[in-house]
Amino acid sequence: MKVQRLILGALETNCWIVADDAGGPAIVIDPADDAGAVLDALGDTPVAAVVLTHGHFDHLAGATGVVEATGASLLVHEEDAPFITTAAGTGGLLFGFDHSAPHADRTVIEGDTVEAGELVLEVLHTPGHTPGCICLYAPGHLFSGDTLFAGSVGRTDFPRGDGRALKDSIATRIAPLPDETAVHPGHGPDTTIGRERRINPFFPRA
Repeated sequence: MKVQRLILGALETNCWIVADDAGGPAIVIDPADDAGAVLDALGDTPVAAVVLTHGHFDHLAGATGVVEATGASLLVHEEDAPFITTAAGTGGLLFGFDHSAPHADRTVIEGDTVEAGELVLEVLHTPGHTPGCICLYAPGHLFSGDTLFAGSVGRTDFPRGDGRALKDSIATRIAPLPDETAVHPGHGPDTTIGRERRINPFFPRA
């Protein structure tokens, strides 16, 4: 798997460009803020899908530009899909940002897959930061959005956040993954499941 990170926008959101090792098309995860930067990084690489890990403004501001330029489908979990098309729904207005995205071409749920060439990413539904938060998993890699950060987790004090649901998502969907799994979060540096199991206070304790 080829993994490229772009750090975009005022909130320094991680946008991930992921592809197989066989020259297949890419999947763009969370095209934050600057569509031009994402398109420059893609170059001539076709895009099979643009996936939002959740519907917050800082993860989707570049979605319109990337989708229009590449013709890729826009995917988001069904719980967050109704909220992505307005700045009020994405939470941007709370912080002075007028960011929204187009209507989703496809909504996803737990257990769905997103495919591009030989790359297959499994959708893990991890509600808490928002009801429609997802992570994307392939053996060895977890794209965790704002569900899991290095040493922490996403906030749950925004509208539609649920701390109890987030704790349950960590325990049931993320903690069972192998220790060697690399975690590529929505903000901040990479980590691993093993490291988070040792140091993250939100992971379950035996």
